[in-house]
Amino acid sequence: MKVLHVITGLGIGGAEQQLRLLLRHLPVSSGVVTLTNPGAVAAGIEADGTPVTHLGMAGNRDLGALPRLARIVRQGRYDLVHTHLYRACVYGRTAARLAGVRRVIATEHSLGETQIEGRPLSAGTRALYLASERLGTSTVAVSPSVARRLADWGVPPARIRVVPNGIETDRFAFDAAARRRARGALGIPDDAYVVGGVGRLAPGKRFDRLVRAVASVPEARLLLVGEGGHREELLRVARECGAAGRVLLAGACEDPPTAASAGPSLPELLAAMDVFVSTSPDEAFGLAVVEALAAGLPVLYVACPAIDDLPPDAAPGARRIGESVPELVSALRGIRDARLVRLPAPAAARHYDIAHSARQLMSLYDQSFHGTPSPAK
Repeated sequence: MKVLHVITGLGIGGAEQQLRLLLRHLPVSSGVVTLTNPGAVAAGIEADGTPVTHLGMAGNRDLGALPRLARIVRQGRYDLVHTHLYRACVYGRTAARLAGVRRVIATEHSLGETQIEGRPLSAGTRALYLASERLGTSTVAVSPSVARRLADWGVPPARIRVVPNGIETDRFAFDAAARRRARGALGIPDDAYVVGGVGRLAPGKRFDRLVRAVASVPEARLLLVGEGGHREELLRVARECGAAGRVLLAGACEDPPTAASAGPSLPELLAAMDVFVSTSPDEAFGLAVVEALAAGLPVLYVACPAIDDLPPDAAPGARRIGESVPELVSALRGIRDARLVRLPAPAAARHYDIAHSARQLMSLYDQSFHGTPSPAK
């Protein structure tokens, strides 16, 4: 079986790194096309042995990209096309049909309650999504919560399959030596109380509230891992709160790291933290929370379908909190005394192991390949 994955871009991000992890565990011949931005994750995918083609799409309305993509699908003689992220789903499903490929699976990575990929939902966005969805075989939701949102949008439930995101669980096991190395590289004292977060530095992640909360806990420092357009605003908030010296923005972190990667890896950065906080009020999955739990960290979160969709005892180290600054301050003060205790990886972390997700996806591939796939009428 030959599978072509089509994704909007390959800069460092959750969906992008999730694709790379899946490719490492899927037992099929694969190729990847990125419509835009062949960034660090593209280099990682190629280092892992999967070729990446950059389509060079100029923007959302670059219709000339459609025949170029269809030509790649046709010339590669792919049996199945798998699309990831909104623009790639719209263009990829259409190009697959133009190339004569009838087996088309799309993964919906980032559909929240009120946004998709960080952008507000609109009637036009929904209409275009549903029109292209009918050209595919099935749509994969990364959580039951996303599956419910897709059905509410109008995707027929019979065409929705849940294949959760996954992590290489054992890589995140706590390592005291890694903690010392990471703290040394970052200039963080061994005895500091470190609050951590991971994600795009974007307004929707509400990291500004976490900066303000940490500023109100004088003994705490904040370590944020990620990059984005909100970086300078977060630094401004830290200065305004008098916490500039206690807020460290570590930048993006490619995971798994490649030979060219610099600085601590994501498991090492998590080892450097004492408590993990996710302040985003609208998530499609919450992969960073699962990684933090696998690292043995106590976790405070505002929204995380990955945890909320499981039984209550699956993640005893995770606690839902309110999203206001006073609620964050209270939670951080309440948990600081337990900061030196590392928890065993909970059932939730094992449940979301990437090998399990790859097997589920492979089962869907087989079903599509050996069945009689046809788009919705």
